[in-house]
Amino acid sequence: MNPFDPSFEDLPGVLPVFPLTGVLLLPGGRLPLNIFEPRYLEMIRDGLAPPRLIGMVQPAEAQSEAEQNDPALYGTGCAGRITQFEETGDGRFILTLRGVCRFDIVEELEQDQLYRRCAVSWSRYVQDMVDQAGGGFDRERLQTPLRRYFERRDINANWDAIEKLDDDRLITTIAMICPFAASEKQALLEAPSQTQRGELLIAILEMASMGDDDDEATRQ
Repeated sequence: MNPFDPSFEDLPGVLPVFPLTGVLLLPGGRLPLNIFEPRYLEMIRDGLAPPRLIGMVQPAEAQSEAEQNDPALYGTGCAGRITQFEETGDGRFILTLRGVCRFDIVEELEQDQLYRRCAVSWSRYVQDMVDQAGGGFDRERLQTPLRRYFERRDINANWDAIEKLDDDRLITTIAMICPFAASEKQALLEAPSQTQRGELLIAILEMASMGDDDDEATRQ
């Protein structure tokens, strides 16, 4: 647990939420954001007050905020604490969220502000507030499908740096940066434990590799 994060008992019952399709924040992960829409500029201004938490959650359907102002949301998201913040000359906010704890949405509240707010429950996720390195993750099995996934999608990777990550950080980082489908991102978020998230991550990468093989065979 980061010493600057609120304790589990101090997590608020209401969160501002930022719906973004295909964006995953996990406990302990770091998510850079470029904020420019008026409703989210207001959200960040208000969110800079303690405990500086923003709820990241995906729309339940693959549609953008531009297509629908208030799309239905998945029931589970992850709260991030604003750890870095910069206001640009053109009025944008550049910031970084550090994932703190997942939450379940209890209900969405009436909008007194431009942005959306939800009553939330943290009760299922107390384990998110402690280190989750754990055992049982087969990182050797991850290597082949991960390298293939990156190569087929022209993703440059610092493999030396990846090798130095502990299991917990490796799972979190790969799950967040890979451009998986929104449903796959949500499944990774909702995995009961970090070890199970790692197994699911490997399965997603292996399925993607099988799909690459099928596509290549079709082209031949």
